[in-house]
Amino acid sequence: MTERSIQIERAQNLWNSFLRKHDPVARGAQISADPGLAFDQIGGLSGPKEELLTYACAATNPDVYQKWGTFPPSGLLLIGSVGSGKSLLARALATQTETSFVRVNVPRMVLDVVHAGGKVGELIQAWSQTLDEMPPLTVLFDELEFSQAQEIGTLRPDLPIGPIMDFLLEIVDRTIRVKRHLVIGTTSHPDTLRPALVSPGRFERLVEVIPIFPDDIIEALQIHAAEAEKRAGRPLFDEIAWEKAVGQHRDPSIGDWVRILHAVLRRKARCDAAGENAVPVTTVDVEHEVRRFKQALGRVRAAEGGMYV
Repeated sequence: MTERSIQIERAQNLWNSFLRKHDPVARGAQISADPGLAFDQIGGLSGPKEELLTYACAATNPDVYQKWGTFPPSGLLLIGSVGSGKSLLARALATQTETSFVRVNVPRMVLDVVHAGGKVGELIQAWSQTLDEMPPLTVLFDELEFSQAQEIGTLRPDLPIGPIMDFLLEIVDRTIRVKRHLVIGTTSHPDTLRPALVSPGRFERLVEVIPIFPDDIIEALQIHAAEAEKRAGRPLFDEIAWEKAVGQHRDPSIGDWVRILHAVLRRKARCDAAGENAVPVTTVDVEHEVRRFKQALGRVRAAEGGMYV
């Protein structure tokens, strides 16, 4: 076995042991021991990519910071709307640095912690012990502004914010304290994010994740179209006028545009299953699905990018 494969297996085993002891409280955190997503599989976002590649030096070339008389930031905070690519960028950072990827769904963990009550202290201790034993990780704290997250419903004044923040800050601090781990946070609501989270020693480097319209959208769609053709083992798309298809609607996030693309492919699959002549995807097919998206969005308006099938 290679050194990397040994690390992957060790990370998975240690994490499974942690979950067995603390499920369901720890269900808000998941590991991808071998994330397998490269930066070039993410469309556009050149600025944020450069920021994360700079942060990657903390794991890949740690001496370079000292050479320039500085040090890596304790953590990065990615700011952007839902579906802009924040979580994908963090996952790609893990691939770049050959580390396992732990994603903490902060709103989900908050709800579990509220329900767990007295088990919180045990969870913090187990979290700290597990991170101390783990090989290098990239740890993502996803949606730090938990009180407005879609997972728990927006604007939850009933939550015990003070105790939750104490818990969250303790978890973040203990993660950052293990120097071999890279730590990323995200938020879709920077205007209401509590200042303690962006204080020195925590998420002290802020990175905006704002896709450039329409270029980043088109690049992402072309990447996903190519991946779909690779999975299918054959051409699936005609010559698509991507700029024309994308230019008619600015509302969708990158994530929504990818869902629109797959909705087109699913429609083709249904036609194929029905014995109909399912020709390659055309610009008209994409435009039809965009109109359907706009109509659905008008009926059920979801916050910050929305949810669309």
